[in-house]
Amino acid sequence: MAEDDRSPEDDFQELLRQLFGGAGGAGGPDPDQLAQLRAMGVDPAMMQNMMQQLHSAFRSAPSGGISWDVAKQQALHIANQGDLGITAGQRGEFDQAFTLAGLWLGEATTIAELAEPARAITRGGWVQATLPVWQELAEPVATSIADALTEAMRTQAPEEMRAIIQGASQVMRTIAASLFATQLGQVIGRLSLEVVTGGDVGIPVMPSGQAAILPQNFADFGRDLEVPDDQLALYLATRELAHARLFRHARWLRLHVITQVTEFARGLHVDTAALEELASRFDPSDPEELRTALQNGALLPARTDAQAAALTRLENLLALIEGWVDVVTADATGRLPSAARIAEAVRRRRAVGGPAEKALGSLVGLELRPRRMREAAAMWRAVTDAVGIGDRDALWDYPDLMPEASDIDDPSALIQRLQARARGEQPQRDEMDDALDALLRGDVPRLEDQDTDTDAGTGDADTDGDTGSDRGSSDEDEDGGGSGDAGSDDGGSGSDEDGPGRPEGPQPV
Repeated sequence: MAEDDRSPEDDFQELLRQLFGGAGGAGGPDPDQLAQLRAMGVDPAMMQNMMQQLHSAFRSAPSGGISWDVAKQQALHIANQGDLGITAGQRGEFDQAFTLAGLWLGEATTIAELAEPARAITRGGWVQATLPVWQELAEPVATSIADALTEAMRTQAPEEMRAIIQGASQVMRTIAASLFATQLGQVIGRLSLEVVTGGDVGIPVMPSGQAAILPQNFADFGRDLEVPDDQLALYLATRELAHARLFRHARWLRLHVITQVTEFARGLHVDTAALEELASRFDPSDPEELRTALQNGALLPARTDAQAAALTRLENLLALIEGWVDVVTADATGRLPSAARIAEAVRRRRAVGGPAEKALGSLVGLELRPRRMREAAAMWRAVTDAVGIGDRDALWDYPDLMPEASDIDDPSALIQRLQARARGEQPQRDEMDDALDALLRGDVPRLEDQDTDTDAGTGDADTDGDTGSDRGSSDEDEDGGGSGDAGSDDGGSGSDEDGPGRPEGPQPV
């Protein structure tokens, strides 16, 4: 077989043959290789077992890519272990709760109902429904870690092993990516034991337009609250429907959130110093230290200034979403005697986060908890009281209508704009409005005109033969009009070649 025709699978088989005389195939261990492993303090039997496991992982992974099937299997294994399923009685109770919650939401928001009914799902069903989004969020980090780990292991390997590893570099990268996928699957599986509703994480992990509740986790959440189950079900059903309705109404919002998360993740890089230190003492027969480093985020360096700014923008966006949901849910569930107690429990839970959510933050370097939710909720409450639910909900119609971080700090300016619009008044003009009007009128010089003016300002000759020294006066051309390049010291502008002069006064840039 020609060298160029070798596949990564062939490289892996060659690696196994060189290490173990055909592990995974025929033949016995090579005595010289076993002696080298013993000299390095590695148990050959443990190494052989590990390589066989990695061989299985490699065969299930796409060439050079990340085995998301491994992540799915790990997540479903954890989710289904203690899954009790859903009884017919539970399904009926939550169907009734969602029906009544939908009626209540009709009084609290103008955003329309979902196209399909909400449903009760199992932990495994939640994993199946949300895994595509987790894959999209984690892939940039997984790729970075896999590339860096492969390079570090190549450079830190003993001299006698480098030729073998060099020949199977793509194999090692696939193995590293599969290891990350395994860790991600475990985190998602543990997260399925904590979430109560589809929107519990704060980002749109459920398919668009779908709302769901997990009865088994619902029972765990309500066990210590000392509130009736029917009230808790109504409150959580209302909150879940509000969250799903918002993302279905503002179709741009889902992509906006996912894009900001993935952009933050793509900015992550592996801490090469920490990785090289880990690789220098890495024991292939005991990969526990590497698993621990992935789980606690030890391989992710401190955030850069750009990442910190991106995280702030993302936190403000999530806070606006959660704050709106909080206010709408409070208005819709005002009839529930225990609504205030449940709302506070939900806010505390969202602020603190569970163990699996913290593990996810360590794995991908991102905490999905909106730190400014209370401030955002206060802003939405002020807007609702000032202009009503219709004008409030209209802010989600287009991205450029969205409140900004400054509006969360002080909503008075936002309220004034909305009140002026409700009265039919034109909003106060700003520099952007003036510049746009000037562009539409054609008052802004074309690019070639700006280049000509720049040359004139430096004293270079222009197309008419004028020099920068006589720019202060308006010379007449053959037709009697002002020169197209002439301008006055007081800000007046000359005309185009055959047109009238522009009015005096400063012009937009």
